[in-house]
Amino acid sequence: MEGYIAKGFERVGEQFETHLKSGEEQGASFCATHNGEIVVDVWGGHRDVQRSQPWEKDTLALFYSVTKGLAAAVMLHLHEAGVFSYDTPVAEIWPEFGQNGKERITIRTLMNHRGGLAALDKIFSLEESVRPGYLDDIAVILAKQKPLWTPEQGQAYHATTFGLYVRELFRRLCDQPFQTYFREHIAEPLGADVWVGIGSEYDERIAEIKAPSSLHRVKNMLPHIIKGGTTEANVGRAFLWPGSLVRRSMLNPALEGNNPALYNQPEIRRHPVLWGGGVGTARGLAKIYAAMANDGGYDGVRLFKKETLEPLYERQGWSKQDGVLGKPLGWSQGFLKEEVGIFSPTEESFGHAGLGGSLGWADPVHRVSIGYVTNTLDWRVRSPRCMRLCKAVFDSVEDEG
Repeated sequence: MEGYIAKGFERVGEQFETHLKSGEEQGASFCATHNGEIVVDVWGGHRDVQRSQPWEKDTLALFYSVTKGLAAAVMLHLHEAGVFSYDTPVAEIWPEFGQNGKERITIRTLMNHRGGLAALDKIFSLEESVRPGYLDDIAVILAKQKPLWTPEQGQAYHATTFGLYVRELFRRLCDQPFQTYFREHIAEPLGADVWVGIGSEYDERIAEIKAPSSLHRVKNMLPHIIKGGTTEANVGRAFLWPGSLVRRSMLNPALEGNNPALYNQPEIRRHPVLWGGGVGTARGLAKIYAAMANDGGYDGVRLFKKETLEPLYERQGWSKQDGVLGKPLGWSQGFLKEEVGIFSPTEESFGHAGLGGSLGWADPVHRVSIGYVTNTLDWRVRSPRCMRLCKAVFDSVEDEG
């Protein structure tokens, strides 16, 4: 392990180092801020599967659905600029969307995973989803889709469709490419090494992904599936059922061998894959969420007004058992709202987790932000490694008084 740890936060470094020494973690970086100051910024392990290249200070990693939180931040930025209102029907901006029962679905409803659009009838490949000439074709598919339920009937995580719908909404709201807008208005002002659509000049800095095999995932989930009573049991049982919402939401766009490491292909990383294609450092994520944990500003840069962020503190939607992720959670304008104690001890906190464990998180009560990226994907819905690190941060903050 290398990096910086402020006095009083030593237990965070000890926990991170334990993960490396035990082999749970092959390579990762973790960063936390408190009151606008970096208190932990550590990295270690290896960035390649063969364990021949050390994870360095500027190593970048794919962080999957953490990307959704960055998409939500971009939409929040457009909203603050007066470009749209969250309670506007999507069809007012995207007229073709207003068919098959979607006429009254608002942007807020869609972004809070309550639009009934967690799965699509049409299946296409990951490669098709980023092919420039296919964007218009995908827009037609999205517009024609009939909701599987009404907003009043509940919530289910739009695992990939969230990014597909938000990508098309952004395309109709802004003339700039998403990756350009994100860098210009969110990442670059903060000096954050984070991209959603990254150029080839950064390829050598990007870590390889070590994804668990299907056999490994099944082996670990089987005891949960048999016994029941856990989030993994809920997801595993549903996934094994042909045609289940969990399968339909997770397996489209289609991946060869259901291998999530395919998202790390250079030709995929070049595009704004808003549901799972972001790349960056833990430090970069922590900087972005530091602004949101500190009334909209960090290191002399203001991203948002305080009043723009305040609605995110409340749970705008909540389910005791989400229809896809099988656990209690909710969203506010596209940001994940977790159970108290998963990532932080306050209900006001928000951000987004990613497949395998990565995290970008803001706690505006304690003025703490967290960024975590890893190339060793956990098979569970919430990674114990990530939760242990978060707990160590907040235990340290509590001890500080």
